[in-house]
Amino acid sequence: MLYGDDMDVTVLFKIGAIGILTCVICQLFQHQGRSDLSTLTGLAGLVMVLVIVLGMISDLFGTIKQLFNLY
Repeated sequence: MLYGDDMDVTVLFKIGAIGILTCVICQLFQHQGRSDLSTLTGLAGLVMVLVIVLGMISDLFGTIKQLFNLY
């Protein structure tokens, strides 16, 4: 499994840290007048969080398959 057998608070802290850093960097780019880079930074942060969440969802479906002996 990607995140271990038990899910703890560190995943939430990682997602929160990514969100805060993305927000700060987007604001810096906005104040410099670089809204294009600000948008790309926001999209990059979203993609990073989605990769984390998709990994967790994949682990969930793997656990459900094992639980009900599917496949």
